[in-house]
Amino acid sequence: MRASIVFLMGLLLGTAISTGSAQGVGGQGERLPGMNGVNHIAMSVENFDEAFAFYTQKMGFREVLTLRDDKGQPTLAFVQAGRNTFLELAPSNTNRAPGLTHFGLQVQDMNATIAALKQRGVTVGDPRTVGKQWVVANATGPSGVRIELTELGPDSPPSQATESWK
Repeated sequence: MRASIVFLMGLLLGTAISTGSAQGVGGQGERLPGMNGVNHIAMSVENFDEAFAFYTQKMGFREVLTLRDDKGQPTLAFVQAGRNTFLELAPSNTNRAPGLTHFGLQVQDMNATIAALKQRGVTVGDPRTVGKQWVVANATGPSGVRIELTELGPDSPPSQATESWK
């Protein structure tokens, strides 16, 4: 009799754990497949040169990539704060107010991530290439927060920076 009760309790506990895992703990959804965490935080700055100097010289972040327009003016820079963590700097302008603009999540398979998000009812744009082995797509969170999905190949500048991190 005792063995039957222990067996039944184990069966019930196992079922409860399996059901809880399938539904997500505390009502939370399942983790996105292939999501590697926050890759970068992006901000728009009033004085690009001052901000770039601050983050590279005073904070010690390493320059990974700086893009410039046809006049040689910077349009975007990626600086490395940690092995897998970057800060994206862009000059503010009439279309982009100073402040935080988005955060980036690194994913392994852009198409699979987009499909999973759309299945969950998230608004996601089409992926686009922004550099060598670098694909991004934008998702929209509550209050219009932009979430940039980032898929990086091994030869992309951020991946190369990650691999050479000391």
